[in-house]
Amino acid sequence: MTPQIELAGVNKYYGVFHALKNIDLSIAKGTFVALVGPSGCGKSTLLRSLAGLESISDGSLKIAGDLMNGVPPRKRDVAMVFQSYALYPHMTVEENLTYSLRMRGVAKAEAKKAAEEVAATTGLSHLLKRYPRELSGGQRQRVAMSRAIIRHPKAFLFDEPLSNLDAALRVHMRKEIRALHDRLGATSVYVTHDQIEAMTMADHVVVMKDGVIEQQGRPLDLYDKPANKFVAGFIGSPAMNFIPAIADEEGKSLTLELGVIRQPIAIDHQIQPGSKITVGIRPEHIGITNQGQGNFDVPVAVVESTGSSTFITAATTPELTIVETGRGTVQPGQTIGVAVAPAQVHLFDEASGVRI
Repeated sequence: MTPQIELAGVNKYYGVFHALKNIDLSIAKGTFVALVGPSGCGKSTLLRSLAGLESISDGSLKIAGDLMNGVPPRKRDVAMVFQSYALYPHMTVEENLTYSLRMRGVAKAEAKKAAEEVAATTGLSHLLKRYPRELSGGQRQRVAMSRAIIRHPKAFLFDEPLSNLDAALRVHMRKEIRALHDRLGATSVYVTHDQIEAMTMADHVVVMKDGVIEQQGRPLDLYDKPANKFVAGFIGSPAMNFIPAIADEEGKSLTLELGVIRQPIAIDHQIQPGSKITVGIRPEHIGITNQGQGNFDVPVAVVESTGSSTFITAATTPELTIVETGRGTVQPGQTIGVAVAPAQVHLFDEASGVRI
């Protein structure tokens, strides 16, 4: 099947600054893809390149099989939804929705019918005569999405559309966006710095850093088998614990170095004897036992409860974060035992950060 969006060897330079570095990305029709990474990683530049708002320096960019290099934004048949909504303040909701159709010469009655159909889908029917200033943030974002939907584009491009909304509304809106995507059978590319959004909304997650795709794949594949230390630390909340360690003389166990604590732990596979390793352990994969009954003991520094979960910070170097389901009974100042299953341990080369 021909990909709906395909980038091959794409580079983008701003003068001497190399913003996108040899990007290869194939997006099948109907897929929801999230581009995620820290500020400055290149995800928004990549999205703007898809839209035609930025020109690529070299490589090829295809949409629905057609080469888009040098094609202006208006001829790419993609719709972009911005975090700032970008609505016309002097137009009603209905006028905002029908603007692109009217510019293409669609009859007024036909455009009005299209607006009413989209508004019914997105819950805006009762707001068609209002102006943007009379709407809440969530309603404005719904209008921005509806304006994109009405065009039936080849792809929807979302540039951090929920970043201006409060936490509860963000959770609600990401469900709405995903439901709309499924209902429309759309192809969506969604930029976010929030890995929770990426993990919960996307079929395919692309993790970027410094203009490079570090890893891409299904959300849980990235969680279970991160390709390197960067991806491991970026995917998952709270972030993965990283602990320096040294392999024994046979390469069958590791000694963790947590400040004054030197603790051997078993591992699942053979590694280079005497090598320096970074051990990754997710907070939710650390079990709590009574003192002296786990793999090793740690003193507790901070305990934070959200009701459904308890976050425990151990007074070690580096600090160890542990997540316990429920409210828990651990108190600051207490010493607890911690247990780690070998199958839940991730190993990374200390120098390169690459998964072993």
